Amino acid sequence: MAKFFLAPADNYDVKIGELVDKFVNKVRSFPPGTCPLVVQYASLRSSMSQTCGKCVPCRDGIPHLSFLLRDILAGEGDDSTMRQIRELAEMIRDGSDCAIGYQPAIEILDSIEEFKEEYESHIHNKSCQKVIGQRIPCINMCPAHVDIPGYIAHIGDGNYAEAINLIRKDNPLPTACGLVCEHPCEERCRRRLIDDAINIRGLKKYAVDQVAADVVKVPQALPDTGKKVAVIGGGPAGLTCAYFLAQMGHRVTIYERQKALGGMLRYGIPNYRFPKDRLDQDLNAILSAGRIEVKYGVMVGDDIAIEDIYNSHDAMFVGIGAQKGKTLRIKGSEANNVFSAVEMLDDIGNGKIPDYTDKVVVVIGGGNVAMDAARSAVRCKAKDVRIVYRRRQDDMTALHAEIEAAIMEGIELITLAAPVAIEKDEQGNCTGLTVQPQMTGPYDHGGRPSPVAVKKPPFTIGCDVILIAVGQDIISLPFEEFGIPANRGIFQADLTTAVPDMDGVFVGGDCATGPATAIKAIAAGKVAAHNIDEYLGYHHEFPCETKAPPPKENVRIQVGRANTTERPAYIRKCDFEHVENPYTYEEAMQEAERCLRCDHFGCGVLQGGRDL
Repeated sequence: MAKFFLAPADNYDVKIGELVDKFVNKVRSFPPGTCPLVVQYASLRSSMSQTCGKCVPCRDGIPHLSFLLRDILAGEGDDSTMRQIRELAEMIRDGSDCAIGYQPAIEILDSIEEFKEEYESHIHNKSCQKVIGQRIPCINMCPAHVDIPGYIAHIGDGNYAEAINLIRKDNPLPTACGLVCEHPCEERCRRRLIDDAINIRGLKKYAVDQVAADVVKVPQALPDTGKKVAVIGGGPAGLTCAYFLAQMGHRVTIYERQKALGGMLRYGIPNYRFPKDRLDQDLNAILSAGRIEVKYGVMVGDDIAIEDIYNSHDAMFVGIGAQKGKTLRIKGSEANNVFSAVEMLDDIGNGKIPDYTDKVVVVIGGGNVAMDAARSAVRCKAKDVRIVYRRRQDDMTALHAEIEAAIMEGIELITLAAPVAIEKDEQGNCTGLTVQPQMTGPYDHGGRPSPVAVKKPPFTIGCDVILIAVGQDIISLPFEEFGIPANRGIFQADLTTAVPDMDGVFVGGDCATGPATAIKAIAAGKVAAHNIDEYLGYHHEFPCETKAPPPKENVRIQVGRANTTERPAYIRKCDFEHVENPYTYEEAMQEAERCLRCDHFGCGVLQGGRDL
């Protein structure tokens, strides 16, 4: 009789799984700036190794497709090669039995359209386009292009003030980014090839925890140029623009509608994530640069005409953010106790803490604003807080860490439920939210599966308060009337932040991109400042004497990433105090040692390797 056996714990599939995990890390660490045809070729070679060999289009077609693409990369292809690639890919797509065959073919066809110019460059010029070339991963992925290996090395040497000054060379809000940045710099960290990405945000926070930003003297500003620049909006984009302009010798006036600077950093992010005394440290340092005047409580367009500001300055930067919450057009939306989550967070930022004692609060939305509103409602003594979202939890745009923190604090996620009506009593007070169950459908243009109504009856979630967090609008009308072009309220500008056909007018931040992140707004402010300087007839180099220290030998052994921790949920949800625990010295030093100094040991030492 035949015998049956259990699979051994160390069977080939288990071992292959470990190899696949390492392979996935290689893919996740693909160097920024790599030729897209090289990436596509690597993907095809991987698909070749996966074929079972049963169907001819997959077994024979994919290798031949990779040979043709290799010819293009080698400069040996021509237009007929491209025609063969397209025809062969279409045949593989239509003739393969399974996704191992047809999906790579679909990806090739998509890449022919997506990277058309790159294919043409390889065919006609026998080379990549000039924009192709490996970059230092973390610096390239940071929108502000901060010298990350340099300041990590300073932290490892205990030179925290030097680290802060090196950050300031590109980002004047080191404390803000140390506490709330979404750290895109970690996405392609080459340390993944060994173990895991470096905790870059955690190290930045450690530096500003050791030495407050306003204790570290900012560089001496360049001589006064006499030029005057107006900055409308005191959020991260406007503050960054103002700081760099002041450092370059220009006189800046910030027009801020609130009673304090910071924008959404102050009025959108709750204190438990970003204590406002820590924000003030960055603001004090920025204002210490000199030549920055702030006019508070000024609503531009109402209290002062935009034309008057424009005519009395040599240039103007508009960074008003996206400060108005969107509403839902559903039945009963006018009921009492239905509020914008953005306005609720704004009130908290202004010291007006709502009292939700013994109330059930429902938050509609799945972004960071929804998480902030829900977690704030818990701290406002709500009896129960529920987040309602029309897509899956996996499709939420909020940071995974924020979603996890909300769940730990007792907030229930009700997903795949689309709001259809708000119920109210005879007095007009909301009593519940009626939702229609959904299921996932085809992917939309944003890369997420669209929700589709499923044949299940609607149900009502009882509640006393509803907070709507479905997006943010820009108060754009006064600026559109002034002449700044806008598309659905989002200001239109080129990649220099200059507004076409409007001399001396620049825009940046959320008002030019739609709601995004603080670091992207900072990057816009930096770009605008340098281009305003050029517009005014100068070419100033930003003053910064701090340099990256010499590299040390790499630590190549596997070392676990030192994640930051938070106060226990049962304690932290009772107050608005900062939730994150500080790094210890040992954690910070170990994490700093893990940096591979790609600015020296990688492509950074090549000619142009640090070009960004």
